[in-house]
Amino acid sequence: MSIVGNTGYRVLIYSHDTFGLGHLRRCRTIAHALVSRRDDVSVLILSGSPIIGSFEFRSRVDFVRIPGVIKLSNGEYTSLNLNIDVDQTLAMRESIIQHTADVFNPDLFIVDKEPLGLRGEVESTLQMLRHRRTRLVMGLRDVMDDPVNLREEWDRKKCVPALADLYDEIWVYGLKDICNPLEGIDLPPGVEEKMTYTGYLPRTATRKPTPEHGALGLEEPYYLVTTGGGGDGVNLVDWVISAYEADPDIPVPSLVVLGPFMAPNDQQAFMERAEKIDKLSVITFDANVEMLMDRSAGVIAMGGYNTFCEILSFDKPAIIVPRTVPRLEQYVRASAAEKLGLVKMLTEDSGRPPMQMAEALRGLIDQPKPSHVTVPNLMGGLDSVGDQVERWLPPQLAAE
Repeated sequence: MSIVGNTGYRVLIYSHDTFGLGHLRRCRTIAHALVSRRDDVSVLILSGSPIIGSFEFRSRVDFVRIPGVIKLSNGEYTSLNLNIDVDQTLAMRESIIQHTADVFNPDLFIVDKEPLGLRGEVESTLQMLRHRRTRLVMGLRDVMDDPVNLREEWDRKKCVPALADLYDEIWVYGLKDICNPLEGIDLPPGVEEKMTYTGYLPRTATRKPTPEHGALGLEEPYYLVTTGGGGDGVNLVDWVISAYEADPDIPVPSLVVLGPFMAPNDQQAFMERAEKIDKLSVITFDANVEMLMDRSAGVIAMGGYNTFCEILSFDKPAIIVPRTVPRLEQYVRASAAEKLGLVKMLTEDSGRPPMQMAEALRGLIDQPKPSHVTVPNLMGGLDSVGDQVERWLPPQLAAE
Protein backbone atom coordinates (compact mmCIF):
# COMPACT_ATOMS: atom_id res chain seq x y z
CA MET A 1 0.00 0.00 0.00
CA SER A 2 1.14 3.51 -0.69
CA ILE A 3 1.69 5.94 2.18
CA VAL A 4 -1.62 7.42 3.22
CA GLY A 5 -2.45 10.47 5.33
CA ASN A 6 -2.89 13.73 3.50
CA THR A 7 -2.47 11.97 0.18
CA GLY A 8 -5.66 9.98 0.72
CA TYR A 9 -6.56 6.84 -1.16
CA ARG A 10 -5.55 6.51 -4.81
CA VAL A 11 -7.22 4.53 -7.60
CA LEU A 12 -5.70 4.16 -11.06
CA ILE A 13 -7.92 2.97 -13.92
CA TYR A 14 -6.61 1.82 -17.30
CA SER A 15 -8.75 1.93 -20.44
CA HIS A 16 -7.11 1.10 -23.78
CA ASP A 17 -9.80 2.86 -25.88
CA THR A 18 -8.82 1.93 -29.41
CA PHE A 19 -12.35 2.37 -30.73
CA GLY A 20 -15.60 3.91 -29.61
CA LEU A 21 -16.65 5.43 -26.30
CA GLY A 22 -17.66 2.41 -24.25
CA HIS A 23 -14.53 1.78 -22.23
CA LEU A 24 -13.97 5.44 -21.38
CA ARG A 25 -17.57 6.06 -20.31
CA ARG A 26 -17.61 2.94 -18.12
CA CYS A 27 -14.36 3.95 -16.39
CA ARG A 28 -15.57 7.53 -15.93
CA THR A 29 -18.79 6.28 -14.32
CA ILE A 30 -16.85 4.13 -11.85
CA ALA A 31 -14.43 6.96 -11.07
CA HIS A 32 -17.23 9.42 -10.33
CA ALA A 33 -18.99 6.89 -8.10
CA LEU A 34 -15.84 6.27 -6.06
CA VAL A 35 -15.10 9.96 -5.37
CA SER A 36 -18.78 10.59 -4.60
CA ARG A 37 -18.76 7.87 -2.00
CA ARG A 38 -15.70 9.13 -0.12
CA ASP A 39 -13.96 12.48 0.03
CA ASP A 40 -10.49 10.97 0.61
CA VAL A 41 -10.32 9.16 -2.76
CA SER A 42 -8.61 10.41 -5.93
CA VAL A 43 -8.94 8.61 -9.26
CA LEU A 44 -6.68 8.89 -12.28
CA ILE A 45 -7.76 7.42 -15.63
CA LEU A 46 -5.26 6.29 -18.26
CA SER A 47 -6.96 6.44 -21.65
CA GLY A 48 -6.16 6.35 -25.34
CA SER A 49 -9.44 8.01 -26.31
CA PRO A 50 -8.93 10.99 -28.63
CA ILE A 51 -12.00 12.77 -27.23
CA ILE A 52 -11.56 12.22 -23.50
CA GLY A 53 -11.09 15.97 -23.15
CA SER A 54 -14.67 16.52 -24.36
CA PHE A 55 -16.05 15.05 -21.15
CA GLU A 56 -16.42 16.77 -17.80
CA PHE A 57 -14.82 15.17 -14.75
CA ARG A 58 -15.69 15.65 -11.11
CA SER A 59 -13.28 16.99 -8.53
CA ARG A 60 -10.57 14.45 -7.63
CA VAL A 61 -10.92 12.69 -10.99
CA ASP A 62 -8.37 13.38 -13.70
CA PHE A 63 -6.94 11.62 -16.74
CA VAL A 64 -3.71 10.99 -18.59
CA ARG A 65 -4.13 10.75 -22.35
CA ILE A 66 -1.81 8.20 -23.93
CA PRO A 67 -1.15 8.22 -27.71
CA GLY A 68 -4.09 6.77 -29.61
CA VAL A 69 -4.15 3.73 -31.86
CA ILE A 70 -6.89 2.23 -34.00
CA LYS A 71 -7.53 -1.28 -35.20
CA LEU A 72 -7.61 -1.78 -38.96
CA SER A 73 -10.00 -4.11 -40.77
CA ASN A 74 -7.21 -6.70 -41.09
CA GLY A 75 -6.82 -6.83 -37.31
CA GLU A 76 -3.57 -4.87 -37.21
CA TYR A 77 -3.12 -1.63 -35.29
CA THR A 78 -1.86 1.74 -36.49
CA SER A 79 -1.18 5.08 -34.82
CA LEU A 80 -4.26 7.30 -34.69
CA ASN A 81 -2.66 10.72 -35.15
CA LEU A 82 1.10 10.32 -35.06
CA ASN A 83 2.98 9.56 -38.28
CA ILE A 84 5.23 7.01 -36.60
CA ASP A 85 5.52 3.24 -36.54
CA VAL A 86 2.85 1.55 -34.45
CA ASP A 87 5.50 -0.34 -32.46
CA GLN A 88 6.98 3.01 -31.42
CA THR A 89 3.54 4.24 -30.43
CA LEU A 90 2.92 1.12 -28.35
CA ALA A 91 6.35 1.50 -26.70
CA MET A 92 5.48 5.10 -25.79
CA ARG A 93 2.12 4.02 -24.38
CA GLU A 94 3.71 1.30 -22.24
CA SER A 95 6.32 3.74 -20.92
CA ILE A 96 3.75 6.42 -20.06
CA ILE A 97 1.49 3.89 -18.35
CA GLN A 98 4.30 2.46 -16.22
CA HIS A 99 5.80 5.85 -15.33
CA THR A 100 2.39 7.26 -14.38
CA ALA A 101 1.67 4.26 -12.17
CA ASP A 102 5.13 4.52 -10.61
CA VAL A 103 4.67 8.17 -9.61
CA PHE A 104 0.95 8.04 -8.78
CA ASN A 105 1.58 4.92 -6.68
CA PRO A 106 -2.05 3.73 -6.51
CA ASP A 107 -3.58 1.66 -3.73
CA LEU A 108 -5.88 0.05 -6.29
CA PHE A 109 -5.36 -0.53 -10.01
CA ILE A 110 -8.42 -1.38 -12.13
CA VAL A 111 -7.79 -2.66 -15.67
CA ASP A 112 -10.74 -2.48 -18.04
CA LYS A 113 -11.48 -5.44 -20.34
CA GLU A 114 -7.96 -6.34 -21.55
CA PRO A 115 -6.12 -8.39 -18.87
CA LEU A 116 -2.66 -7.45 -20.20
CA GLY A 117 -3.69 -4.26 -21.96
CA LEU A 118 -3.35 -3.54 -25.66
CA ARG A 119 -0.61 -5.78 -27.06
CA GLY A 120 0.50 -6.54 -23.49
CA GLU A 121 1.29 -2.90 -22.68
CA VAL A 122 0.08 -3.13 -19.06
CA GLU A 123 1.92 -6.32 -18.05
CA SER A 124 5.07 -4.54 -16.85
CA THR A 125 2.96 -2.13 -14.79
CA LEU A 126 0.99 -5.00 -13.27
CA GLN A 127 4.23 -6.75 -12.30
CA MET A 128 5.61 -3.55 -10.74
CA LEU A 129 2.48 -2.83 -8.74
CA ARG A 130 2.13 -6.42 -7.63
CA HIS A 131 5.54 -6.18 -5.96
CA ARG A 132 4.23 -3.10 -4.14
CA ARG A 133 1.16 -5.03 -2.94
CA THR A 134 -1.20 -2.76 -4.87
CA ARG A 135 -4.63 -4.34 -5.13
CA LEU A 136 -5.03 -5.43 -8.77
CA VAL A 137 -8.52 -5.73 -10.22
CA MET A 138 -9.68 -6.97 -13.62
CA GLY A 139 -12.93 -5.29 -14.66
CA LEU A 140 -15.06 -7.12 -17.25
CA ARG A 141 -18.30 -6.09 -18.90
CA ASP A 142 -21.16 -8.58 -18.78
CA VAL A 143 -20.48 -10.03 -22.24
CA MET A 144 -17.07 -10.19 -23.89
CA ASP A 145 -17.79 -12.13 -27.08
CA ASP A 146 -19.06 -15.44 -28.34
CA PRO A 147 -17.27 -18.06 -26.14
CA VAL A 148 -15.49 -19.69 -29.10
CA ASN A 149 -14.15 -16.39 -30.37
CA LEU A 150 -13.12 -15.23 -26.90
CA ARG A 151 -11.29 -18.47 -26.17
CA GLU A 152 -9.28 -18.17 -29.38
CA GLU A 153 -8.49 -14.49 -28.72
CA TRP A 154 -7.44 -15.00 -25.11
CA ASP A 155 -5.33 -18.06 -25.97
CA ARG A 156 -3.49 -15.94 -28.52
CA LYS A 157 -2.99 -13.06 -26.08
CA LYS A 158 -2.09 -15.36 -23.14
CA CYS A 159 -4.70 -13.64 -20.99
CA VAL A 160 -5.80 -16.54 -18.78
CA PRO A 161 -2.50 -16.96 -16.87
CA ALA A 162 -2.71 -13.24 -15.95
CA LEU A 163 -6.07 -13.80 -14.26
CA ALA A 164 -4.50 -16.49 -12.12
CA ASP A 165 -1.07 -15.00 -11.47
CA LEU A 166 -1.48 -11.22 -11.43
CA TYR A 167 -5.00 -10.24 -10.41
CA ASP A 168 -6.44 -10.28 -6.90
CA GLU A 169 -10.06 -9.80 -7.97
CA ILE A 170 -12.23 -9.96 -11.08
CA TRP A 171 -15.29 -7.71 -11.18
CA VAL A 172 -17.99 -8.51 -13.72
CA TYR A 173 -20.21 -5.50 -14.34
CA GLY A 174 -23.34 -7.56 -14.86
CA LEU A 175 -25.29 -10.55 -13.54
CA LYS A 176 -24.47 -14.22 -13.88
CA ASP A 177 -28.17 -14.90 -14.54
CA ILE A 178 -27.81 -12.91 -17.77
CA CYS A 179 -24.32 -13.87 -18.89
CA ASN A 180 -21.00 -15.28 -17.69
CA PRO A 181 -18.36 -13.40 -19.72
CA LEU A 182 -15.81 -16.19 -19.25
CA GLU A 183 -18.10 -19.02 -20.30
CA GLY A 184 -16.16 -21.57 -22.34
CA ILE A 185 -12.77 -20.44 -21.01
CA ASP A 186 -10.72 -23.17 -19.30
CA LEU A 187 -9.95 -21.28 -16.10
CA PRO A 188 -7.15 -22.36 -13.74
CA PRO A 189 -8.08 -23.29 -10.16
CA GLY A 190 -8.93 -20.31 -8.00
CA VAL A 191 -9.88 -17.90 -10.78
CA GLU A 192 -13.65 -18.36 -10.45
CA GLU A 193 -13.34 -17.64 -6.72
CA LYS A 194 -11.93 -14.21 -7.61
CA MET A 195 -15.04 -13.29 -9.62
CA THR A 196 -17.70 -10.94 -8.23
CA TYR A 197 -20.83 -10.13 -10.25
CA THR A 198 -21.61 -6.55 -9.34
CA GLY A 199 -24.79 -5.95 -11.32
CA TYR A 200 -24.99 -3.29 -14.05
CA LEU A 201 -23.59 0.21 -13.57
CA PRO A 202 -26.45 2.74 -13.18
CA ARG A 203 -26.26 6.14 -14.86
CA THR A 204 -27.60 9.55 -13.95
CA ALA A 205 -28.48 12.53 -16.10
CA THR A 206 -28.09 16.27 -15.76
CA ARG A 207 -31.67 17.52 -15.67
CA LYS A 208 -30.80 21.05 -16.74
CA PRO A 209 -30.47 21.33 -20.54
CA THR A 210 -27.32 22.99 -21.84
CA PRO A 211 -27.47 25.78 -24.48
CA GLU A 212 -26.59 23.15 -27.07
CA HIS A 213 -29.65 21.11 -26.09
CA GLY A 214 -31.86 24.19 -26.28
CA ALA A 215 -30.60 24.88 -29.78
CA LEU A 216 -31.90 21.48 -30.89
CA GLY A 217 -35.47 22.70 -30.45
CA LEU A 218 -36.59 19.25 -29.30
CA GLU A 219 -40.25 18.75 -28.57
CA GLU A 220 -41.33 15.80 -26.51
CA PRO A 221 -42.10 13.02 -27.06
CA TYR A 222 -39.18 11.99 -29.25
CA TYR A 223 -37.09 8.88 -29.75
CA LEU A 224 -33.33 8.88 -29.29
CA VAL A 225 -31.34 7.01 -31.92
CA THR A 226 -27.79 6.49 -30.66
CA THR A 227 -24.84 4.64 -32.16
CA GLY A 228 -22.34 5.19 -29.34
CA GLY A 229 -19.06 6.19 -30.97
CA GLY A 230 -20.66 5.74 -34.38
CA GLY A 231 -17.75 4.07 -36.12
CA ASP A 232 -19.93 1.04 -36.84
CA GLY A 233 -23.34 2.69 -36.65
CA VAL A 234 -24.03 3.30 -40.35
CA ASN A 235 -26.46 0.42 -40.78
CA LEU A 236 -28.58 1.40 -37.79
CA VAL A 237 -28.89 5.04 -38.87
CA ASP A 238 -29.65 4.05 -42.46
CA TRP A 239 -32.40 1.69 -41.31
CA VAL A 240 -34.08 4.33 -39.11
CA ILE A 241 -33.93 7.06 -41.76
CA SER A 242 -35.25 4.61 -44.37
CA ALA A 243 -38.20 3.86 -42.09
CA TYR A 244 -39.18 7.54 -41.91
CA GLU A 245 -38.68 7.87 -45.67
CA ALA A 246 -40.98 4.90 -46.28
CA ASP A 247 -43.56 5.83 -43.64
CA PRO A 248 -43.81 9.62 -43.14
CA ASP A 249 -46.69 9.14 -40.69
CA ILE A 250 -44.64 7.51 -37.91
CA PRO A 251 -46.20 9.45 -35.01
CA VAL A 252 -43.08 10.10 -32.90
CA PRO A 253 -40.08 12.06 -34.27
CA SER A 254 -36.50 10.95 -33.67
CA LEU A 255 -33.24 12.62 -32.69
CA VAL A 256 -30.30 10.79 -34.28
CA VAL A 257 -26.87 11.06 -32.63
CA LEU A 258 -24.42 9.84 -35.27
CA GLY A 259 -21.34 9.52 -33.04
CA PRO A 260 -17.96 11.26 -33.33
CA PHE A 261 -16.21 8.33 -35.02
CA MET A 262 -18.61 7.90 -37.93
CA ALA A 263 -16.92 8.66 -41.25
CA PRO A 264 -17.51 12.30 -42.28
CA ASN A 265 -18.91 11.34 -45.69
CA ASP A 266 -21.49 9.08 -44.02
CA GLN A 267 -22.38 11.84 -41.55
CA GLN A 268 -22.93 14.29 -44.40
CA ALA A 269 -25.06 11.85 -46.40
CA PHE A 270 -27.32 11.14 -43.41
CA MET A 271 -27.71 14.83 -42.62
CA GLU A 272 -28.75 15.56 -46.20
CA ARG A 273 -31.36 12.77 -46.12
CA ALA A 274 -32.67 13.87 -42.73
CA GLU A 275 -33.09 17.49 -43.85
CA LYS A 276 -35.90 16.32 -46.13
CA ILE A 277 -37.80 14.72 -43.23
CA ASP A 278 -39.59 16.96 -40.73
CA LYS A 279 -39.61 14.29 -38.04
CA LEU A 280 -35.84 13.75 -37.98
CA SER A 281 -33.13 15.80 -36.26
CA VAL A 282 -29.48 14.80 -36.57
CA ILE A 283 -26.43 15.78 -34.51
CA THR A 284 -22.91 14.39 -34.53
CA PHE A 285 -22.06 14.11 -30.84
CA ASP A 286 -23.22 15.12 -27.38
CA ALA A 287 -21.07 14.45 -24.30
CA ASN A 288 -24.25 14.53 -22.20
CA VAL A 289 -26.26 11.99 -24.15
CA GLU A 290 -27.67 10.74 -20.83
CA MET A 291 -29.85 13.85 -20.58
CA LEU A 292 -31.15 13.30 -24.10
CA MET A 293 -32.01 9.71 -23.25
CA ASP A 294 -33.61 10.63 -19.96
CA ARG A 295 -36.02 13.00 -21.75
CA SER A 296 -36.77 10.59 -24.60
CA ALA A 297 -39.86 8.42 -25.05
CA GLY A 298 -37.81 5.46 -26.28
CA VAL A 299 -34.41 4.43 -27.59
CA ILE A 300 -33.15 2.80 -30.77
CA ALA A 301 -29.56 1.64 -30.34
CA MET A 302 -26.96 -0.99 -31.16
CA GLY A 303 -26.82 -2.28 -27.60
CA GLY A 304 -23.28 -1.70 -26.39
CA TYR A 305 -22.69 -2.04 -22.66
CA ASN A 306 -23.03 1.64 -21.74
CA THR A 307 -26.14 2.22 -23.80
CA PHE A 308 -27.73 -0.87 -22.27
CA CYS A 309 -26.97 0.45 -18.77
CA GLU A 310 -28.52 3.81 -19.69
CA ILE A 311 -31.66 2.19 -21.10
CA LEU A 312 -32.12 0.30 -17.83
CA SER A 313 -31.19 3.29 -15.63
CA PHE A 314 -33.66 5.65 -17.31
CA ASP A 315 -36.23 2.87 -17.77
CA LYS A 316 -36.74 3.42 -21.49
CA PRO A 317 -38.50 1.08 -23.94
CA ALA A 318 -35.85 0.18 -26.47
CA ILE A 319 -35.23 -1.41 -29.83
CA ILE A 320 -31.77 -2.97 -30.00
CA VAL A 321 -30.14 -3.64 -33.38
CA PRO A 322 -26.91 -5.43 -32.38
CA ARG A 323 -23.83 -5.64 -34.52
CA THR A 324 -22.43 -9.12 -35.15
CA VAL A 325 -18.99 -8.18 -36.56
CA PRO A 326 -16.25 -8.20 -35.36
CA ARG A 327 -17.77 -9.42 -32.08
CA LEU A 328 -21.05 -11.06 -31.11
CA GLU A 329 -21.04 -9.22 -27.78
CA GLN A 330 -24.01 -6.97 -28.56
CA TYR A 331 -26.04 -9.83 -30.02
CA VAL A 332 -25.43 -12.06 -26.98
CA ARG A 333 -26.44 -9.22 -24.61
CA ALA A 334 -29.52 -8.22 -26.61
CA SER A 335 -30.70 -11.82 -26.96
CA ALA A 336 -30.48 -12.41 -23.21
CA ALA A 337 -32.20 -9.08 -22.47
CA GLU A 338 -35.02 -9.80 -24.93
CA LYS A 339 -35.63 -13.21 -23.35
CA LEU A 340 -36.06 -11.47 -20.00
CA GLY A 341 -38.45 -8.95 -21.56
CA LEU A 342 -36.16 -5.95 -20.99
CA VAL A 343 -35.86 -4.85 -24.65
CA LYS A 344 -36.99 -5.69 -28.19
CA MET A 345 -34.34 -6.86 -30.64
CA LEU A 346 -34.23 -6.45 -34.43
CA THR A 347 -31.58 -8.16 -36.55
CA GLU A 348 -30.45 -7.66 -40.12
CA ASP A 349 -31.00 -11.31 -41.02
CA SER A 350 -33.45 -10.27 -43.74
CA GLY A 351 -31.62 -7.12 -44.69
CA ARG A 352 -33.06 -3.82 -43.47
CA PRO A 353 -36.70 -3.65 -44.64
CA PRO A 354 -37.83 -0.05 -43.99
CA MET A 355 -41.35 -1.05 -43.03
CA GLN A 356 -40.07 -3.54 -40.44
CA MET A 357 -38.30 -0.71 -38.63
CA ALA A 358 -41.29 1.60 -39.17
CA GLU A 359 -43.58 -0.91 -37.49
CA ALA A 360 -41.16 -1.23 -34.56
CA LEU A 361 -41.00 2.57 -34.22
CA ARG A 362 -44.77 2.83 -34.23
CA GLY A 363 -44.98 0.26 -31.42
CA LEU A 364 -42.10 1.58 -29.33
CA ILE A 365 -44.12 4.29 -27.57
CA ASP A 366 -46.40 1.62 -26.07
CA GLN A 367 -43.70 -1.02 -25.51
CA PRO A 368 -43.37 -2.08 -21.84
CA LYS A 369 -40.55 -0.38 -19.96
CA PRO A 370 -37.72 -2.51 -18.54
CA SER A 371 -39.08 -1.94 -15.02
CA HIS A 372 -42.05 -4.19 -15.74
CA VAL A 373 -39.58 -7.07 -15.29
CA THR A 374 -38.13 -7.70 -11.82
CA VAL A 375 -34.47 -8.77 -11.87
CA PRO A 376 -32.85 -8.71 -8.39
CA ASN A 377 -29.75 -6.46 -8.09
CA LEU A 378 -29.97 -5.61 -11.79
CA MET A 379 -28.58 -2.07 -11.33
CA GLY A 380 -26.53 -2.56 -8.16
CA GLY A 381 -23.14 -2.29 -9.87
CA LEU A 382 -21.83 0.98 -8.45
CA ASP A 383 -22.85 0.15 -4.89
CA SER A 384 -21.18 -3.23 -5.23
CA VAL A 385 -17.98 -1.73 -6.68
CA GLY A 386 -17.93 0.80 -3.84
CA ASP A 387 -18.35 -1.99 -1.30
CA GLN A 388 -15.49 -3.95 -2.88
CA VAL A 389 -13.20 -0.91 -2.72
CA GLU A 390 -14.26 -0.14 0.85
CA ARG A 391 -12.93 -3.51 1.97
CA TRP A 392 -9.39 -2.37 1.15
CA LEU A 393 -9.45 1.19 2.46
CA PRO A 394 -7.10 2.01 5.35
CA PRO A 395 -9.22 1.91 8.54
CA GLN A 396 -8.07 5.33 9.69
CA LEU A 397 -9.64 6.87 6.58
CA ALA A 398 -12.99 5.13 6.94
CA ALA A 399 -15.96 7.43 6.47
CA GLU A 400 -17.64 8.55 9.68
